[in-house]
Amino acid sequence: MTTTGIPTREEIVERVAALVPALREQAAWSEDNRRLSEETVAALADAGVFRLRTPVRHGGYECDTATLVEVAMELGRADGAIAWTSSVFWIPTWIAGLFPDAAQDEVFTSPAPRVCGTNSPSATAVPADGGIVVNGAWKFVSGAWHAGWQEIAAILLRPDAEPEPVMALVPMDELKIVDDWHTSSLRGTGSVTTVAEDLFVPEHRIIPMSASIRPQGLSRANAHSPVWRTPAALVAAASGAGVAVGLAKAAREAFFERLPGRKITYTDYEAQNEAPITHLRVAAAVNSIDQAEFHARRAAATVDAKAASGEEWKNEERARVRNDQGEATRLAKHAVDTLVSISGGTSIFLDVPLQRIARDIHAVALHALINPDTNAELYGRTLCGLEPNTLYI
Repeated sequence: MTTTGIPTREEIVERVAALVPALREQAAWSEDNRRLSEETVAALADAGVFRLRTPVRHGGYECDTATLVEVAMELGRADGAIAWTSSVFWIPTWIAGLFPDAAQDEVFTSPAPRVCGTNSPSATAVPADGGIVVNGAWKFVSGAWHAGWQEIAAILLRPDAEPEPVMALVPMDELKIVDDWHTSSLRGTGSVTTVAEDLFVPEHRIIPMSASIRPQGLSRANAHSPVWRTPAALVAAASGAGVAVGLAKAAREAFFERLPGRKITYTDYEAQNEAPITHLRVAAAVNSIDQAEFHARRAAATVDAKAASGEEWKNEERARVRNDQGEATRLAKHAVDTLVSISGGTSIFLDVPLQRIARDIHAVALHALINPDTNAELYGRTLCGLEPNTLYI
């Protein structure tokens, strides 16, 4: 414990690692019910997982990115849905720290201060006296069932100005939840659709989207904290970089738990661990996990170093953080696929964790901001001296 009463990185990670066996027991329930169990949410809350990116003045830890990567890897060892949902909560919670202090006070002193959200401006807003009125819907809102607030994004339409993307903080009880999360992967994340119908949002809970992209927060209390000096897209990339690595680590554990006593059917190998193909595949998988961990840690180290120095980001540095998340995911997925390929037909049964891990990491790699090919292309583009072709960098 530090002198400020905030736990150290080692203490936080140790606390979360101790939860892994209990969290694994909840994974099947979450998969079947398409959301995290209340027991899981309570355990994560007690461990401080939801406070990692909350301002210190509101009882949070204001953790650096390296801590997020370590925690995400431990949570990924437990369950992909738990790791994904937790890492997604960290991003809109961080965005909330860019809002005026009055908005933060409202959110973080509320009975349910967890913040879910999305950066996709799939709604519209129009000016109203003292704020805006929002109509629209947002898909893929992970953790919506367990949040008290949502960070929303909309296009503000004004008769005398160009359309402007804005972000706003709204209580969940003012939104409608559409229970449409029927998927093959990451089922436990409860990434439902939320809907706003003629929703009034007061002015102090609105910021331009540009304030998070660069960032240029409107908070005075957080203005000097290095935590809020990183562009939002890179906060998201580094926050989630540990999830895929944790899933790969879970696959490694699950494979070796099943290995003793297994044979290779229709061959002379009575013990799978004696077959050269097993040796080659497990070595390849573990090498990929090690490499994935390098990229996840480098993404965090880059973000934390730039935040501490306050130096301006170069395009190549921005793109490399995105690329590191993509590479961590690609390598982790390769490790999982390799281990699954030598796990036999019995690994497809629903009570065998490997099949869920494989489905979950496939879904992670499909996310538009994580997709390895998309991020590699962006990185290569900047290495070739071209400007990025996206705002999310």
